[in-house]
Amino acid sequence: MNKYAIIDIGGKQLRVEQGRFHDARHFAPVQHMLTPNTKISISRVLLIRHGSSINFGYPWLDDAAVRGRILHGSSGKKLVIQKIHSKKKTRRILGYRENMTRFVVDSIHFGGKDLNKP
Repeated sequence: MNKYAIIDIGGKQLRVEQGRFHDARHFAPVQHMLTPNTKISISRVLLIRHGSSINFGYPWLDDAAVRGRILHGSSGKKLVIQKIHSKKKTRRILGYRENMTRFVVDSIHFGGKDLNKP
């Protein structure tokens, strides 16, 4: 697609498009409201591409927002940590899963108008 945005969420940069779902690691503004169909608006937009025009933010675009809704909470892949002490002949295996939030992007707004509407 030629319409997308790059947002900063959970310490990572995500390339988002309308109608696609994404997983975010930390959802600080809505951590206490992780119910499905909660509407969200993300204003930390780094870049917007609309057709042949590209708008960069320094560090973020002032009048840009990505709007969507939360689908559900989920867990990420299991991370396994092994600690091996060779001289003591001991091993310890630990593992954990990160809490993730899956959300879908409904629209990308820039300059007060929706970029996905013709």
